[in-house]
Amino acid sequence: MTIRLYDTRAQQLRDFAPLDASNVTMYVCGPTVQSGPHIGHVRAALSFDLLRRWLARRYGRVTFVRNVTDIEDKVLANATGTEPWWALAYRMEQEFSQAYAAVGILAPTYEPRATGFIPQMHDLIATLIDRGHAYAAADGSGDVYFDVRSWPEYGSLTHQSVDAMEAAADADPRGKRNPQDFALWKGAKSDEQPDAVWDSPWGPGRPGWHIECSAMSRRYLGAEFDIHGGGLDLRFPHHENELAQSTAAGDAFARYWVHNGLVTVGGQKMSKSLGNFTLAADVLAVHHPLVVRYALAAAHYRSSLDLTESSFAEAEAALGRIRSFLERAARLPAEFSSAADLPAAFAAAMDDDLGVPQALAVLHETVRAGNSMLDAGRSGDAQLAALQVRDMAGILGIDPLAPEWRGDVTGADEASALDALVQTMITQRAQARADKDWAAADRIRDAIGAAGITLEDTPDGTHWSIDG
Repeated sequence: MTIRLYDTRAQQLRDFAPLDASNVTMYVCGPTVQSGPHIGHVRAALSFDLLRRWLARRYGRVTFVRNVTDIEDKVLANATGTEPWWALAYRMEQEFSQAYAAVGILAPTYEPRATGFIPQMHDLIATLIDRGHAYAAADGSGDVYFDVRSWPEYGSLTHQSVDAMEAAADADPRGKRNPQDFALWKGAKSDEQPDAVWDSPWGPGRPGWHIECSAMSRRYLGAEFDIHGGGLDLRFPHHENELAQSTAAGDAFARYWVHNGLVTVGGQKMSKSLGNFTLAADVLAVHHPLVVRYALAAAHYRSSLDLTESSFAEAEAALGRIRSFLERAARLPAEFSSAADLPAAFAAAMDDDLGVPQALAVLHETVRAGNSMLDAGRSGDAQLAALQVRDMAGILGIDPLAPEWRGDVTGADEASALDALVQTMITQRAQARADKDWAAADRIRDAIGAAGITLEDTPDGTHWSIDG
């Protein structure tokens, strides 16, 4: 068993070897909660949910930390006179949590908020100052900056030289020594909300964006941990700055850097700043959450994903094929009480940089083989195939028979009503056949087929499924 992951810093695939094989440690940058999640946020969180699930399968335990940035320039900018920044941040955090839960993203082991770790940030900043890698602005503003030219390895994550970098735009440049220096602590300003201020050794103010994650990852995972994750758009400046300040403070920090590709619109990154985003709530209002999960997971996590309506149609059809086979197999008398071995090709695909598209191909090939076994009367083989399908689908979080997805895409009440109607027509067709009224039996079957429903006559009765 060897998992390989693409390490952004190394710019190549690397064999994954955790510090502790009984507990993989993983930190993923969570949302800045200035507004509700768009579908790109959900895709990012889902990418690491899939990685976490596979690591848990391979190693048994994953300590997964995903933070919430609840204090930042954009949060303050979106606050209003009737909704202060902290209330906005909490409301938006709930929207993110609801969107994540809707598509089956597992809750993190720990989910710290930045505002809960101000003392730890102060300690880290003080260490950087003592080591000569940070300085308080000489103008008395209360600003504290990281001195990028004091750290020779600055730029090692994104393979840039300091001279080629643009000036850091994350703070007022009023007290900077170098344009690329970034803010660790932002002195209070008279035009900002007075309750968004904390005391510090350098004067009242609030933390810079980058210092938050260094402090929180250290608190929960220690000075060195296995995987740091996030979107490609976070590589610079956020992750570059995290790496610099943590290692300059003496921490080994992350051993592997994993980044997911972005959701695009017409080839352009989906983002709030560009105004080309689709809110997750709008997508989930139209498409079943399981369909959304499948559509977002079907592409490789490092690839760009241009979502269209056909993406959701293909996902719904694929899930229909999985559900139909599993329901057919479930009607057989049980012959096995334990799961079959996970197909080796599925495991190999997942081990190879989380190759979900290839893993899905194995899953669907097992579905096709299982249906052929059912058609041939090989019930035992078909049941083993069904057990494998459920195992693979469970790892990917797309098992349509799992409790979290129980019920049809249209909802439990609608499914119950549809079943009653179809069963009535099946009964009428059976009576027509018993009366040798073949024309009536054919008319009923054709009417059912026109509605997109397939009938399967078996020795133990007629069963129906929606065409996929």
